[in-house]
Amino acid sequence: MILEHFRNALRAQPFRPFVMHLADGREIAVKHPELVVATSTGRTTVVVQPDDTLNIIDLLLVTDLEYREPADAA
Repeated sequence: MILEHFRNALRAQPFRPFVMHLADGREIAVKHPELVVATSTGRTTVVVQPDDTLNIIDLLLVTDLEYREPADAA
Protein backbone atom coordinates (compact mmCIF):
# COMPACT_ATOMS: atom_id res chain seq x y z
CA MET A 1 0.00 0.00 0.00
CA ILE A 2 2.88 2.39 0.73
CA LEU A 3 4.10 1.99 -2.87
CA GLU A 4 0.80 3.31 -4.16
CA HIS A 5 0.74 6.15 -1.63
CA PHE A 6 4.30 7.07 -2.58
CA ARG A 7 3.48 7.21 -6.30
CA ASN A 8 0.37 9.28 -5.59
CA ALA A 9 2.38 11.67 -3.41
CA LEU A 10 4.88 12.24 -6.23
CA ARG A 11 2.10 12.89 -8.79
CA ALA A 12 -0.01 15.16 -6.57
CA GLN A 13 -1.00 18.50 -8.07
CA PRO A 14 0.04 20.70 -6.47
CA PHE A 15 2.96 18.75 -5.08
CA ARG A 16 3.37 18.83 -1.30
CA PRO A 17 6.81 18.02 0.14
CA PHE A 18 6.75 15.02 2.45
CA VAL A 19 8.95 12.88 4.68
CA MET A 20 9.36 9.12 4.31
CA HIS A 21 9.73 7.27 7.61
CA LEU A 22 11.78 4.08 7.28
CA ALA A 23 11.67 0.89 9.34
CA ASP A 24 15.17 1.65 10.72
CA GLY A 25 14.03 5.01 12.10
CA ARG A 26 15.49 7.26 9.42
CA GLU A 27 13.51 10.10 7.88
CA ILE A 28 14.04 10.99 4.22
CA ALA A 29 12.71 14.33 3.00
CA VAL A 30 11.26 14.53 -0.50
CA LYS A 31 11.26 18.21 -1.42
CA HIS A 32 10.35 17.98 -5.12
CA PRO A 33 9.23 15.14 -7.42
CA GLU A 34 11.98 15.90 -9.94
CA LEU A 35 14.51 14.89 -7.27
CA VAL A 36 13.19 11.32 -7.19
CA VAL A 37 14.16 8.50 -9.57
CA ALA A 38 12.46 5.11 -9.45
CA THR A 39 13.85 1.82 -10.74
CA SER A 40 11.97 -0.08 -13.42
CA THR A 41 10.45 -2.45 -10.84
CA GLY A 42 9.23 0.49 -8.76
CA ARG A 43 10.48 -1.10 -5.56
CA THR A 44 13.65 0.98 -5.19
CA THR A 45 13.91 4.73 -5.46
CA VAL A 46 16.70 7.29 -5.28
CA VAL A 47 16.07 10.64 -3.61
CA VAL A 48 18.51 13.48 -4.34
CA GLN A 49 18.96 15.89 -1.44
CA PRO A 50 19.73 19.64 -1.77
CA ASP A 51 23.40 18.99 -0.88
CA ASP A 52 23.63 16.44 -3.76
CA THR A 53 23.73 13.41 -1.45
CA LEU A 54 21.66 10.43 -2.54
CA ASN A 55 19.31 8.24 -0.52
CA ILE A 56 18.68 4.82 -2.07
CA ILE A 57 15.46 3.50 -0.56
CA ASP A 58 13.76 0.10 -0.67
CA LEU A 59 10.16 1.30 -0.69
CA LEU A 60 9.03 -1.86 1.09
CA LEU A 61 10.85 -0.47 4.16
CA VAL A 62 8.85 2.78 4.19
CA THR A 63 6.47 2.72 7.14
CA ASP A 64 4.80 6.12 6.75
CA LEU A 65 4.59 9.23 4.61
CA GLU A 66 4.28 12.44 6.59
CA TYR A 67 3.21 15.81 5.26
CA ARG A 68 4.55 18.58 7.46
CA GLU A 69 3.25 22.10 7.54
CA PRO A 70 5.82 24.69 6.45
CA ALA A 71 7.54 26.40 9.38
CA ASP A 72 6.27 29.82 8.24
CA ALA A 73 2.63 28.64 8.06
CA ALA A 74 2.03 29.19 11.77
